[in-house]
Amino acid sequence: MRTPPAQSSPTPQTPAALAEPTRPVRRLWVAGISLANLGMWMAFFGPLQVLLPEQVGLLAPDAKETTLAWVTGVGAACSTLGTPLAGALSDRTTSRFGRRRPWILAGALLGGLGLVVLGQQSGVAGVLLGWAFVQTALSCLNATLLAAVPDHVPVRQRGVVSGWIGIPQSAGVVVAVLLVTVVVTGIAPGYALIGALTIVCALPFALLAPDPPLPREARPAWSTFARGLWVSPRRYPDFGWAWLTRFLMQTGNAMFTLYLLYFLTDEVRYEELFPGSSATDGLLILICVYTAAVVCTTVVAGLVSDRIGRRRGMVFLGGVVSAVPSFLVATFPTWTMGLVCAVVLGIGFGIYLSVDNALVTQVLPAAGGRAKDLGIVNIASAGPQVIAPALAGPIVVHLGGYPVLYTVCGLLSLLGAVLVWRIRGVA
Repeated sequence: MRTPPAQSSPTPQTPAALAEPTRPVRRLWVAGISLANLGMWMAFFGPLQVLLPEQVGLLAPDAKETTLAWVTGVGAACSTLGTPLAGALSDRTTSRFGRRRPWILAGALLGGLGLVVLGQQSGVAGVLLGWAFVQTALSCLNATLLAAVPDHVPVRQRGVVSGWIGIPQSAGVVVAVLLVTVVVTGIAPGYALIGALTIVCALPFALLAPDPPLPREARPAWSTFARGLWVSPRRYPDFGWAWLTRFLMQTGNAMFTLYLLYFLTDEVRYEELFPGSSATDGLLILICVYTAAVVCTTVVAGLVSDRIGRRRGMVFLGGVVSAVPSFLVATFPTWTMGLVCAVVLGIGFGIYLSVDNALVTQVLPAAGGRAKDLGIVNIASAGPQVIAPALAGPIVVHLGGYPVLYTVCGLLSLLGAVLVWRIRGVA
């Protein structure tokens, strides 16, 4: 893990912390950041998929749907706003321990401890405040882990590294659900286990990975900091198009998965097809098939994009492939088609995930604001989780049901894929 910083030789005008990286990172560095990402995504998905619904169901059984929507909505808002703010603050950090290390440690420790406390709450208000605190802490961890790639990884290696980092985002769902349903039982022990693993997974990268300090004289003034909390799409059009591409893709994906459980129950009639099984069992099967397809695809796609140097074409391909399952499910709502679509969606999203992450790092406005700018990009990933219910609910209830919903999902993915060609500064 302790390798020399993967930076170009700094000049008197360019500190090591801001220099463009040229030296490839080693396998231990990639393993460390992937492990840290796995801990972070487990901390996100474990509560979101299992623990929060169970906890809210016990505390507010007569209004669990509305209560859970408030809890998750407030948490998502904290994450959406907190990630660019935490990134901007880390960009200005001049600690002798580095710019990113203090924030990675703080995010992991506070997030892990916050999960333990969250598991002890006996009221709805405590759960809401606790989850908001955890999401804010995790936004510090997320912002600095995102920035580590352009900080240390040269452009020619970013596709494959982004592929490895993308695996935990998909695998974190399965691992977290298994941990809190099979390894431990009970709400409080589940939170405690996930909280401890969040800290354990982040510590090796936080303590051992290189992180050159930022000299005080290179830190931007507070006035510059305040003005730079947003990036003008007019001034940086490539950044704006990359943001919009991701927003459309993630919105389509969020709407696709939001009502999948109800789709299996009401349209596929999974429980009638397989007596004795629940629709939740079918959903877990689809998640596992999808995750396996992502894992098998994402690193290979990143490696190919590094070799051929064609980021836009690969993102376009991933978007088109990701759109196909939406149209198939809209036309043929069967269990067999659901399995096929899980594979195709995993392949498409695996291609998109790794290559888009690499592409975004190549359109960042300036080295001094990497974490903040990637935090803004993260809004394009987190925001759709907030607006997807508002868009998908009326479609399912009033505008044609699941066939229309999944058709819209496919069109959003296709539009995102097409708009990637508006990015001019990346081959």
